[in-house]
Amino acid sequence: MNVVNPPYYIGCPSWSENAWRQSLYPDDARSTDFLELYAQVFNAVEGNTTFYARPAATTVLRWAQVLPEHFRFTAKFPGDISHAGDLREHLTSAEDFLTLLAPLGERVQPLWLQLPASFTPNRLGELATFIEALEGRSLAVEVRNMAFFNKGEEERMLNRLLLDRGVERICLDSRPLFSCISSDPAVLHAQSKKPKVPPRPAALTQFPQVRFIGRPELEANDSFVEQWAQKVAGWIEEGRTPYVFLHTPDNIQAPDLARRFHRQLMTLLPGLPELPELDRGPHVEQLGLL
Repeated sequence: MNVVNPPYYIGCPSWSENAWRQSLYPDDARSTDFLELYAQVFNAVEGNTTFYARPAATTVLRWAQVLPEHFRFTAKFPGDISHAGDLREHLTSAEDFLTLLAPLGERVQPLWLQLPASFTPNRLGELATFIEALEGRSLAVEVRNMAFFNKGEEERMLNRLLLDRGVERICLDSRPLFSCISSDPAVLHAQSKKPKVPPRPAALTQFPQVRFIGRPELEANDSFVEQWAQKVAGWIEEGRTPYVFLHTPDNIQAPDLARRFHRQLMTLLPGLPELPELDRGPHVEQLGLL
């Protein structure tokens, strides 16, 4: 099939949902083939998997074999680097992590550093040292401490630090999720885990980063989707290359929400092609991934 590569990066939080056999993947697709199939539709994926555990070196090699060169994997630094005290004490672990991912080459960009709510403004010196140690690597940072969202000096200090060093600030938009009143366990679980912070579409670099946490009823996200489509279209027209990742509470509908976003963007950018559809016919044997 012909792979469409749009002028921005779009994807989901992962590629490994078995439930996507009902929507994205052929019914008889093997789970070991999901990444290769996913990359035929979307051109980016959130690297959530690396936050929780480092992949085996053999797994990274297999990812490198099946992912096209234009694909982007926004690998998160593992939690034992980002969430385990002073960032400066984990620089060696960070370098080891980059060495592990080296077979993926430029497909790993930007690297994501997701900081916990306990990361306060008085720790910005740690962040500056960490960024400087990774000089030359594309990096994006997500903060969750509310002091960085109060439009005061703390937020200005963070933004200046990132802007001066060419680092993007990841924008998390969880408004749709928290606008949902539901007894659905998936919704309640997501609301208990996701941060409730105001969106900050910073665009400090050429590569703005957006994480959108939608509601389970896809049409209920439309007003938010329209806002983001306008913002992303504007960035593209400015010559930027945004990254947009779409979530739903249990992520079963994440690919459908991503397509919904892309179709809205198509109304604003004439000539933008549809995302590809996978062949729903007999599944062809693919190279497996461990």
